[in-house]
Amino acid sequence: MNSRRLLATVAVAMVFALTLVGVAQRTAHAAGPVASLVVDATLGEDGNLTVSETYTLSGEGAPAELVKAFSTRADGIGDIQYRQRIEGLTATVDGAPVEALVQVERDRTVVTVPLAEAGETVVMSYRVIGAVREQGADHVLEYRALQGLNVQVDDVRITVNTPRLALGIDCYAGPPNSTARCLMAQQGTHDAQIPTFQDGPRGPGEQVTIILPFAPDVVAASAIIDHRWTLGGAFSVGAAELLSALALLLVGGVVLFAQHRRAGRDAAAGGAMEKVGEFTPVGAGESEFRHFGQVRPGHVGTVADERVDPIDVTASLLDLAVRGHLRIVELPRAREFAGTDWQLVRRDGSDELTPYEQVLLDAVGDEPALISELASKIQPRVRDIQDALYDEVVEHGWYERRPDQIRNTWVSISLGALVVAVLGTSVLVAFTTFGLLGLAAVAVALGMIFVAQEMPARTRSGSALLAGLQHLSHELHTAPTDQMPQGRELEELSELLPYAVVLGGVDRWIDAIVAADDDEDADPTDLDWYHGPQNWHLQDLPDSLRNFVTTVSGKLFSR
Repeated sequence: MNSRRLLATVAVAMVFALTLVGVAQRTAHAAGPVASLVVDATLGEDGNLTVSETYTLSGEGAPAELVKAFSTRADGIGDIQYRQRIEGLTATVDGAPVEALVQVERDRTVVTVPLAEAGETVVMSYRVIGAVREQGADHVLEYRALQGLNVQVDDVRITVNTPRLALGIDCYAGPPNSTARCLMAQQGTHDAQIPTFQDGPRGPGEQVTIILPFAPDVVAASAIIDHRWTLGGAFSVGAAELLSALALLLVGGVVLFAQHRRAGRDAAAGGAMEKVGEFTPVGAGESEFRHFGQVRPGHVGTVADERVDPIDVTASLLDLAVRGHLRIVELPRAREFAGTDWQLVRRDGSDELTPYEQVLLDAVGDEPALISELASKIQPRVRDIQDALYDEVVEHGWYERRPDQIRNTWVSISLGALVVAVLGTSVLVAFTTFGLLGLAAVAVALGMIFVAQEMPARTRSGSALLAGLQHLSHELHTAPTDQMPQGRELEELSELLPYAVVLGGVDRWIDAIVAADDDEDADPTDLDWYHGPQNWHLQDLPDSLRNFVTTVSGKLFSR
C-alpha cells in the first residue's frame, strides 16, 4: 500500500513538472512580430551569394521598423580576418519599394526598414560579396541567414541554390557562437534536393548559421582577407621579409665597409716614421731628450686621437711654461681646508709660437691669471683654440680636411639616417609585415654612426707621424729615468714632461724630478717654470702637478 502511494506521488509530481515546462516554453516562445522568415539564396561560382529574405509579419506587436545588423568581419587563424560586403540592398513592404537606411560600420552593416504603415510582408534583397572562404582543402560557405534582428522570428526556413551539391551540410542556431544544431538541415533527399534548413522560434539577436563545404573547382574562395596588427605579424619571418632584411644588412654592410676604406682609413705610411723626440746618448750612462720639428703637445693629442681634448690644452700650458712663455705659481692655501690655486704669469719666451699657442696665450692675458678664474678667461676662447689646432694639423699635411668637420658631417648624416630608419620602422611595423626590414635599416644607421667616428683619415704624412708618436710613447714608458746629464736633470726632465702628460708615463718622470732633489731644503724656485710656496719641496711636485692637470682640464670644458 505504501509503495502504491509513493508511485502515485511521483507520477503526480512528474505531470506537474512537465506542465510547468510546457507553460514556460509557451511563455518563452510566444508568437513574435515575425511569423516566418523565408530565405532564398543562390550561390554563384564566383563565391558571392544573392539573397532574398521574405518576412511575414504576424500583426501582433509589430515594431515601427525592422532592423537587421549584418556581421561583416570574422576572425580567422592567426592574424587573419575575413571580411564581407553587403551590396545592392533593396526592400519592399507589401510589394511597394521603401527606402531602407544602410549604415556601414567597420565590423557590421546595419539595415533599417521603416514600417510606419503596418504591412504583412517585407522583402529584403541583397548580395553578399566574399561569402566563401578557403578552409583547408575546401571552399566553405559560412552564412548567417538570421542575425542581428531586432524582433523575434517564429519560423525560419532557408534554401540555397548551389552549382553542385555540397560536400557536407551543417547548421547552428541560437545566441552568437552557439554550438546547438538547427532543427533540420538536409540536401539530396526526396523532400529537399538542394540544401534546405529549418529552425525557430528565435529571439531578437539570435542567429541561424549555415555551413556548406565545396570542392575548390566548384566555387571560388571570395572572402576578403584582412590582417590584424600583431607584434608577431609585424615582424614576420616569411621568405620575402627575411630575405629583404638580410639583403639590406648585406648591402649596407658592404657600403659602410667600402666608405670606411675610402674616407676613414688612414693612408699607409709605407714604413716611414716621423720622429717627434728621442733619447740621445751624450756621455757614459747619460742621455738627453731631444725634440724634433714643430710637433707640440697639442698636435700630439689631436693627431693621436683625432680630437682636441682638455688634456691637449693642459699639456700645451705646461709646455709653454717649460719653454719660458709662462710660469705656473702655486699659491699658499688661504685656509687650512681651502683648495689649491695657481697663478699663470706671462714671460718672454725666446722660441717661436704656433698659431694655436698664440691664441692660448692671448686667452691667458698679459696680467697674472688665477686658475680659479680660468673659466672666465680661456673658456670663451676654447673654440678658437680648437679651430686653430684643427687648422694646423691640416696645414702640416697630417689630414686632408679638418677631423672635426669630417666627423660632424658624417655624424649628422648618420643621425639623420637613424631618424629616417626609426620612422620607417614605425611605419613598417604599423602597416606591414616587414618590421625586420626596419630593424635592419636601424642596424645599418647605427653602423653609420660607429663608422662616422672613424671617418677622419690621416694622410701618409699623418700616418708616419702617428708611428713616431707610438714610438715616443713606448720610449716614455720604458726608457730609464735616471740617465739625464748631471746638473741638467731638472731642465731635461721638464722638457719631456708635457709629452708624457699626453702620451702616458708621466708619473715615472715626475718621480725622476723628485729623485733629483739632493738636499733637505725647501725648493719653491728650483724649477724655473713651476714655483711653489715657501715651504714647498720637489717631493710635493707629484701631488701639485696632478692637482694642476685635473683642475685645469676640468675648468677648460666645464659649463
